[in-house]
Amino acid sequence: MAKDTIGIDVSKDRLDTFWHSRAEACCLPNSPEGFGQLCDWLGKQEDVLIVFEATGAYHRGLERHLSLTGKPFIKVNPKQARRFAQAIGRLAKTDSVDARMLARMGVVLDLTPQAVEGEDVHDLRELLTARRALVKDQVTAKTRLATALNPLVREQLARRIEDIGADIQALDEVIAQIARQRGTLEERIRRLMTIPGIGRLTATTMLIDMPELGYLESKKITALAGLAPMTQQSGKWQGKERITGGRASIRRAIYMPALVAIRFNRDLHDKYQQLLKAGKAKKVAITAIMRRIIILANTLLRERRDWLPERP
Repeated sequence: MAKDTIGIDVSKDRLDTFWHSRAEACCLPNSPEGFGQLCDWLGKQEDVLIVFEATGAYHRGLERHLSLTGKPFIKVNPKQARRFAQAIGRLAKTDSVDARMLARMGVVLDLTPQAVEGEDVHDLRELLTARRALVKDQVTAKTRLATALNPLVREQLARRIEDIGADIQALDEVIAQIARQRGTLEERIRRLMTIPGIGRLTATTMLIDMPELGYLESKKITALAGLAPMTQQSGKWQGKERITGGRASIRRAIYMPALVAIRFNRDLHDKYQQLLKAGKAKKVAITAIMRRIIILANTLLRERRDWLPERP
């Protein structure tokens, strides 16, 4: 079991922390000053695992600081943390209670630190997040333009769409530049780009949103992506298998590459046609191809080889 843990409940303005072995709690600001105070509190302790939940934008500063200072930490899924709390009978939910629960979760489940990411990975993640926001704005503006009648509104929307396109292009250029110049990911990106349908942006997105790619077995990586069919069965009742959970950003990233692969990858095209002939819906068949692509990407990275039309 883990020797010691610190649970941190992250909110917009503060970090509620609890040191498991010392049974000490403190509240720190969610800012660079607070991160420094946390490191001062830890002192020279190197075997203390810091456990916190993923909280969208609010945990990123803490995660970046811990990565750059080399402190061991693990970012857990909020749903899993809540289910752990329910399993141990902790129904109350406050910031201080959650901090205690996270510290205990790290000990009971014997959680291990996640891999430390370089500064370029954090920069790329922030740029990709900004790009996704711009794409959403672009779709919204195009939808409004399709129904707008007033000339002034149409002019403003057209100008807005053009500006967003320029901003997206600028982000794409910076993302590619960082990956090439500072990149600890460049070789892995190049290897993924050998797969038909996967370009530089898709490859970068896959590696940033799923850093575990290439390090896990196939069943685990498909479950992590939310592409593993989950069986529904009880007694004599047999329900339909369906995908659930996982990382939606990965599924969005490989959806278009899956459509390209169906057209230009002979093996995947044949598999797609086989599923359709077996009576599977097109969405189910496409999901199966997406699953094969994520398994293929994981295998190539694990075996450190490029994709070839015919496996040697």
